Amino acid sequence: MPMGHTATAQAGSGGLTATEHRLANGLRVVLSEDHLTPVAAVCLWYDVGSRHEVKGRTGLAHLFEHLMFQGSASVPGNGHFELVQGAGGSLNGTTSFERTNYFETMPTHQLELALWLEADRMGSLLAALDEESMENQRDVVKNERRQRYDNVPYGTAFERLTALAYPEGHPYHHTPIGSMADLDAASLEDARTFFRTYYAPNNAVLSVVGDIDPEQTLAWIEKYFGTIPSHDGKQPPRDGSLPDVIGEQLREEIVEEVPARALMAAYRLPHDGTRECDAADVALTILGGGESSLLHNRLVRRDQTAVAAGFGMLRLAGAPSLGWLDVKTSSGVEIPAIEAAVDEELARFAAEGPTAEEMERAQAQLEREWLDRLSTVAGRADELCRYAVLFGDPQLALTAVQRVLDITAEEVQAVAAARLRPDNRAVLVYEPLAADAAEGEEGEEGEEGEENADSDENEGAEQ
Repeated sequence: MPMGHTATAQAGSGGLTATEHRLANGLRVVLSEDHLTPVAAVCLWYDVGSRHEVKGRTGLAHLFEHLMFQGSASVPGNGHFELVQGAGGSLNGTTSFERTNYFETMPTHQLELALWLEADRMGSLLAALDEESMENQRDVVKNERRQRYDNVPYGTAFERLTALAYPEGHPYHHTPIGSMADLDAASLEDARTFFRTYYAPNNAVLSVVGDIDPEQTLAWIEKYFGTIPSHDGKQPPRDGSLPDVIGEQLREEIVEEVPARALMAAYRLPHDGTRECDAADVALTILGGGESSLLHNRLVRRDQTAVAAGFGMLRLAGAPSLGWLDVKTSSGVEIPAIEAAVDEELARFAAEGPTAEEMERAQAQLEREWLDRLSTVAGRADELCRYAVLFGDPQLALTAVQRVLDITAEEVQAVAAARLRPDNRAVLVYEPLAADAAEGEEGEEGEEGEENADSDENEGAEQ
């Protein structure tokens, strides 16, 4: 029978609790009761992402996310979707640098179905994996790449910037979507080997959150997952450590059909799970987290040189995190003017530090975001898996906000001064083809295309 311990509400957890268990085959299980609504969320994280891939076989983790929905021994074809949705539930899966996850939210009385479905594909996917499903999903992923990356304005920005920020050979140098050439090169045997290596119970964490009976839930988990054998062939991911500072500004200019000039930059920041990373998160929230931020006030409201300005954070545990700057210019504004204003704001912030009001507003914003994640059963299940896989302790999910609220203004100023510098960033400059053409047509009247005021979201972190 699985081993476990009882729930105890920790200080700063808002009364939320979670119990941890481990099956004999190594599967880690986290349960959290919440009887407010008659639903339950199932979340399964596998400790595999694009950082585990090797050169020439990029995109396998993401391709396999799709293959997991193509049938298993007991559930042919599209049956996983049909059964969950037919039972009134919702489902999906995503891939990142550091993990692949699958999740369902079900009416409580359908929880057993979701557990059986996840166990069936973990234990028997190879029985259904064939050339037809491989080719089908290879084409789906290639089409996804075209639609989300290659054929949309600024679509390849994340891929280009990560390739600049992480040097050739680094496990985070390529993004989870993979390259067209590597997707074409992946064979059925590559996929089978990938599954055997990473899709094992001892390489996964299963969380179930919501209106559950923990004893019954654990019995179902033991029934359906307990007989799946473990696998010991996984190699640890390659070392992702790098110097704290890049040491120079890395720069690339792209001329494409985009609606507006854009300045994007990725700053190298501390690893997730550290106090310095939390301080950097507060700093970026003050500088670029929404319409009350310093960069929005300076560039959009005051100078009116930009239509959008944001500064967010991609937290990474196995490599330096990235601070992601994204500015779309107003019509006719040149990139040097934007870049000078950004550097001026960052230098002032590093020299003076945040005000008490800025600290309070940023920490309140991050607290609200944490509460939003934990307020739904699906969000809480995902956070419990995240902290279990990346940091070894799911209980950290329930107290994460307190660590952010403990950050001081001095720590925020220190990380800004150390990291938000011109010699610690990869820069991408977009120049629109239309603007070049318009500038060459002297004396002609014409309307410029409407600027895109929406800040591009970092879709590469999670696909």
